[in-house]
Formats: sequence, C-alpha cells, structure tokens
Amino acid sequence: MKIAVLPGDGIGTEIVAEAVKVLKALDLSFEMESAPVGGAAYEAAGHPLPESTLKLAQSADAVLFGAVGDWKYDKLERALRPEQAILGLRKSLGLFANFRPAICYPQLTHASSLKPELVAGLDILIIRELTGDIYFGQPRGRRESPDGAFAGAPEAFDTMRYSRPEIERIAHVAFQAARKRGKRVTSVDKANVLETFQFWKDVVTEVHAQYPDVELDHMYVDNAAMQLVKAPKKFDVIVTGNMFGDILSDEAAMLTGSIGMLPSASLNAQNKGLYEPSHGSAPDIAGKGIANPLATVLSAAMMLRFSLNQPEAAARIEAAVQAVLEAGYRTADIHSDGTTKVGTKEMGDAVVAHLKTQG
Repeated sequence: MKIAVLPGDGIGTEIVAEAVKVLKALDLSFEMESAPVGGAAYEAAGHPLPESTLKLAQSADAVLFGAVGDWKYDKLERALRPEQAILGLRKSLGLFANFRPAICYPQLTHASSLKPELVAGLDILIIRELTGDIYFGQPRGRRESPDGAFAGAPEAFDTMRYSRPEIERIAHVAFQAARKRGKRVTSVDKANVLETFQFWKDVVTEVHAQYPDVELDHMYVDNAAMQLVKAPKKFDVIVTGNMFGDILSDEAAMLTGSIGMLPSASLNAQNKGLYEPSHGSAPDIAGKGIANPLATVLSAAMMLRFSLNQPEAAARIEAAVQAVLEAGYRTADIHSDGTTKVGTKEMGDAVVAHLKTQG
C-alpha cells in the first residue's frame, strides 16, 4: 500500500504529521513518501504542483493531503497560486466524486452553532461533483497588469458547464451511496435560473429511474442552505455541483461543531482517492500547535476504507477518535467548560494511545 503524503502549507504540515502517526500505530505495511505541494512547492520548485509531486501521486494507491494556500501568494498569477495544485491533482487523477460526511458526534452536540436538539444524531453525506461546473469553464477575463490585477479591464467572466456523462456518473455514485444509508437523495440545483442546472436536474431524474428503491427530491441551493440550518436531519445524501458543494459542505461542517472535524475523500472511477480535511491551511494559526488534527485523522480512516481495502483498520481509527472525545480531549476549536484543552500533537498522541489499548 503506497501512500503519497502531501502536507502542503500552513497547518497542513502539523495535521498531516498526526495522521501519519496514527497510521503508523496500526502496524500495517505502508509505504509512505512525502512531497511538497502548494505554496511549499512553489518555493521549492517554482510551481504549486511540480512534475515530481504529480508523478508520486499518480504512482500511489492513495494520496493523503493537508492543505494549501497563504495570503502571501495572492499576488501571483492564478496558474501559480497554491490552490491550483489541488485542482491539478483532481484533474490528472480523474477525481470526480467528493465525499464529505457531516456527523455530529454525541460528545460535540453542544459545540455546534445550532441548538442540540437540531443536530443530535446528525449524519449527512454531501457528494460534490469535482471536475465540471464553473471551476473548469472558459478562462477568466484577461488581466491587464503584470501582478495579476484587473486594472483597467472592462470585464471578467467564468462560464458554467456540465456534460451528460459527468452528471450521470456522480448521480450513480449518490444513489449507490444512499442504498447503504437512508435511501434518500436530495439533488441540489438552481434550475429556476441556470440552464446548466436545469440540465443537471433532468439528467439526475433520468438516472434515478434505475434506483426505484431510493427516494429522490430536488431542492434549489438557496433553500438547501436554509434547510441545513433549519432542519438538517431531514437530509441523508446531498448530491450537487462543484461550486454549490464547496459552499454547502462548509456550512454543514459548522453543524458538527467545527470544520476541524470534517474529513473528505475525492475518488476516481477505480476508487483511487485523495484524502484531506475540508478546512484550509489557516495561516493565522500555523506553527502554533493548536490546529485540530481530527479531520485529517478521519480522512486517513476514509482512505483505509475506500482506497486501501482496510475497513477494520478504518473502524479502529474512528473508534479511537470517539474514545478521545468521550475522554474529554478538545482542541481550541471545540473546547468548552469541563473538557481538557489540548494541542495538535497531544490530540494525535491521545488517538494513538487509544489505538494501542484496542490491542
């Protein structure tokens, strides 16, 4: 099992180190190789996704990714910004299905921004399409100055597009996932305004005919955003496009208590995947040792389950995270009165300690 470890920028190096530590505690046979990505790669090689890093990711069975980005790179031309690394990896690896589970652990019910009764027992799966939509449409409007600013430019634009095969394959993924859960899919669109999403709605409806055992409903994205904070437990599986999925999954993260608890998996047709926390690089707290590593640790568990065929090991990690939370350990983002505040390394150590007690 070969894992490409790409820590990235900001807190990425800190949180990935804890996930690697947890993986090593499983006593499985892993080959792990690290490489720079994002801003770190730009500093080292002049590009956010160097050829050597890309080749490593392509040769690995799975990619464990931290986070990329820093404000100091905002002046770079867009092609060289750290965020282009993750877009390049998704495209080159064919990663089209992003799984973002939003689970409110019983121990964190009171850490949620919503009332406990609204989030107790919450278990939502957001499936975001990754290769289409406005992120991969026609190029942006031309920039008129060397530093990448739009000084004097008359306009800027992005185009939204989806092809039938792209929508069909993500719809199949959503319906198949729902069959293993509550058998309900909510397809989120903006069909009342955008032709692209009327097309999305029509194609999802066509695919649904192959899954008569799964309930399907359609919801406009603005209503979905409202319902996520009004009655989040009405959802089971949400499937949506690239941009809407980006926004809604971050909103759902806060229902769980912190975005620091939200893992994600991005998979291709062969279940090879890139696994990363849903949060960003948080340069404002980088190097302080206070970031929550649990989203990355749980992403590593998803990696074991989806790409490395180690479901028992994945369950061990998830149980250890539950035990750590039950024991009262909390990083700053989820800390409350009556719990024990710990740093990034201490939280990772606690997960490892509980893994070892499992035998």
